[in-house]
Amino acid sequence: MVLPTMSLHTTAQHLVTLAEGGQKGGNHESLNPFVTGGGALIALLLLLWITTRFNRDR
Repeated sequence: MVLPTMSLHTTAQHLVTLAEGGQKGGNHESLNPFVTGGGALIALLLLLWITTRFNRDR
């Protein structure tokens, strides 16, 4: 039984096609960068607040 081999070029081409997602640009209309960044900032600030509340050993 002989398995088909893929060259480095075709493997790279498949990975690029997979990474592109088949779309131009790759951005979804519902993704607003300000909402995404604001949500990440709020989540990080919440984690910072929780960490400082539990770190009362001083």
